Amino acid sequence: MKAVLDYSVLYNDDDILVLNKRSGLLIAADRYDESAQRLDLIAEKEFGKLFAVHRLDKDTSGAIIYAKNAESHRFLSKQFEERKVEKIYHCLVNGHPLWETLHVDAKLLPDGDARHRTIPNQRFGKPAITDFKMLGACGPYSWIEARPHTGRTHQIRVHLSKNGFCIVCDPLYSGNQKPVRLSDFKRNWHGNTEEEKPLLERLALHAYKLTITHPKTGEQMSFTAPYPKDMDATRKQLAKIFGVDPLNSIDN
Repeated sequence: MKAVLDYSVLYNDDDILVLNKRSGLLIAADRYDESAQRLDLIAEKEFGKLFAVHRLDKDTSGAIIYAKNAESHRFLSKQFEERKVEKIYHCLVNGHPLWETLHVDAKLLPDGDARHRTIPNQRFGKPAITDFKMLGACGPYSWIEARPHTGRTHQIRVHLSKNGFCIVCDPLYSGNQKPVRLSDFKRNWHGNTEEEKPLLERLALHAYKLTITHPKTGEQMSFTAPYPKDMDATRKQLAKIFGVDPLNSIDN
């Protein structure tokens, strides 16, 4: 039962495993939190030895690919290193961007401060590029698509923060960690605010889609990770009230 809650299987064969993970799980070993729950160790109980080929932040939900043998690991790792993998994320931010699209090319330095945050640093940072697209405004929030072309730690979060926007419930890069509650944006809400359960109270960042070349067949494959329950409940409520649905704003 626990495994179902921790992940769902998007694809599985002899060479690769693609999972849709919940927020709060590491995808592999982490030097800062050795005792934290790890998705690879949990999934290995069902699928055997797994090899991580890319990173996904602990607090981010969504699509993650593992290799199931050394040959596939080398092949996929090279794809990510050479920036041949298409990655699409969806996030909910506080506020409304004035842009429809935004290209960010800003070098980033991981572990750049006392809180182990990534910081913009043009002199010592590593190249980091992200393209953003506005998917729609919903009351106090906006849905944004992010396409990172590099894989720096916290890249999407920092590139957004650098441009004046923070992802909802971001514990590291946001001054506003207020959960999303229906009473915050629904008019004539008559419930008890003291007993109200938040719709969303974790980082609103989801790895929505990954496109890779299969290590054995050479076929281009795309994997889409459905929103987790909390993010999907938020999406539905915002869509019902404001008529904007990020899943209907996708043209690819």
